[in-house]
Amino acid sequence: MKLVGKKLPENVKLLLLSFLVGLGAGTAAVLLLKGIDFIQSFVFPVINKGGFSWMALAFPALGMLLSFLLIRFVIKDNIGHGVTKVLLAVSRNESNIKPHNIWSSLATSMLTIGLGGSVGAEAPIVYSGAAIGSNIGKAFKLGYREITVLVGCGAAGAIAGIFKAPLAGILFTLEILLFNMSLGSMMPLLISTLTATVVSYLATGPGTPFTCTIAPFNIANMPFYLILGVICGLMSLYFTRLTLWMEDRISRWKNPWVKWLICSVCLGICILLFPPLFGEGYNFLGSLLTGGEWNFDGESPLARMLHYDWGIPLFVLMVMLTKVVSMTFTNSGGGVGGTFGPTLFVGALAGFVVVRSLGLAGLELPEQNFVLVGMAGLMAGVMQAPMTAIFLIAEITGGYELLLPLILCAAISFGVNRIWERYSIYTKRLAQNGELLTHYSDQAVLTLLQLGDIVSDKYPRVYIDQTLEDILPIVVSSTVAVFPVLERDGSFDGVLEMDEIRKHILEPRKAASIKVRELMLPAPSIIHKDEKMESVMKKFDRTDAWRLPVLDEGRKYLGFVSRSRILTAYREQLQQISIED
Repeated sequence: MKLVGKKLPENVKLLLLSFLVGLGAGTAAVLLLKGIDFIQSFVFPVINKGGFSWMALAFPALGMLLSFLLIRFVIKDNIGHGVTKVLLAVSRNESNIKPHNIWSSLATSMLTIGLGGSVGAEAPIVYSGAAIGSNIGKAFKLGYREITVLVGCGAAGAIAGIFKAPLAGILFTLEILLFNMSLGSMMPLLISTLTATVVSYLATGPGTPFTCTIAPFNIANMPFYLILGVICGLMSLYFTRLTLWMEDRISRWKNPWVKWLICSVCLGICILLFPPLFGEGYNFLGSLLTGGEWNFDGESPLARMLHYDWGIPLFVLMVMLTKVVSMTFTNSGGGVGGTFGPTLFVGALAGFVVVRSLGLAGLELPEQNFVLVGMAGLMAGVMQAPMTAIFLIAEITGGYELLLPLILCAAISFGVNRIWERYSIYTKRLAQNGELLTHYSDQAVLTLLQLGDIVSDKYPRVYIDQTLEDILPIVVSSTVAVFPVLERDGSFDGVLEMDEIRKHILEPRKAASIKVRELMLPAPSIIHKDEKMESVMKKFDRTDAWRLPVLDEGRKYLGFVSRSRILTAYREQLQQISIED
């Protein structure tokens, strides 16, 4: 490592490391897919013996339990919501991701999905790929900007590896993860995604993840794709809002064993009614994309609906609405998985419901085309990443012939969703907490700045029970323009400004009778030690102050933050994330 670090230019070293990251991310993606397939090779023969099997309800509960036990007693860290955790690492933790995330997300998601959890494998593999990039960057002692590029390379390589979609991997990183990538950073991303895709091809063969029977594109059907886009936009709003609402409610259950039990029972009920909710649901999705036959006689008490024309889209509609519920129960009950796969699943079902309903109304439309386009539409709305949605669906299905309806549906869905929802399912909570990096450099720098790094404690303390005579030696020997006034226990009372002291400094005989409390002024505003920089800047703008005191939860004085110190830190941080080359 020392040889590489000393002899190679930084840009060349970054390119070589991006290849290494792509190799690792592609391998991790293959291991995850192979691991899930291996577990399912034991599970599916048990539950597919014909008719209803209670094991179809027991296996998901077992997967959630095993994942929960592994996290609680071995990993001892929260590893859920992989994409959101990567975003948080980039914005608040200098792109530092713990080494265990390289394997922990893989192991727990294998158990969860392999045993029937109703979630996707994509978010865990993104977390794993990003962890590979972060830890390789740290091993070579790179700076924040370079490590962040490798984090993006790992995430992009993970998407490229699991879907064999290099372009989608790059767009996923640019749209969702990294908002200040330079043109010079594109080459590492290209190398990483290409490497991961080649690894995936060598390990799993040349086939695309989904086989789709596509009918020739007909421009006359564009109005119906527009309708599908509107429905996908509304459905994506339902997907995001319901998921976050349910997670908030379930998180209030403090006993993790009770939480697992309730979520397992609720997930079992969902699967009992709607068998396609078992696992990722990609087998059912494959049937929709190829026009295959499917029925659930003997497996679901609602299977009778499928014997009626309108019962089919109604049944699929209920599966579509319930998928969000089953996904949330899986994740909240101890399982580990992402929303990426369920988004594809729900989008496909939305496309099927629309096209089958229009077909029953007398219109002849290609069902598989609408199923495929619906996948892109829902992804564009839920993730608010229309370019990723368009090219991912085109790459994983070979559906480039439908590029125009893919673009239309994704754009309309994205626009409809943005009317009511400013943030994606990955970024909403981060935005609410002021921890989200954005495309805007000013906002990105403020997000990255840490208040604790710019607090200064150089200001001599004076105490409220002192006199002017007591503090004159401090004032004479100091160069500051303001002094914090404290109680003896360190609690903050106010500020003493040099201008106020000067009024009395020429009257030394009165100094002993002038109390500090008489000269003290209230602070224009107070900053709390954990406050976000955006809020801090608003207080400076509102008060027009040059410096403000920082206090902890008990109002203990910690120091001052000044405009000049913020400006210096801002310039340093902007230089760190600015475009090189």
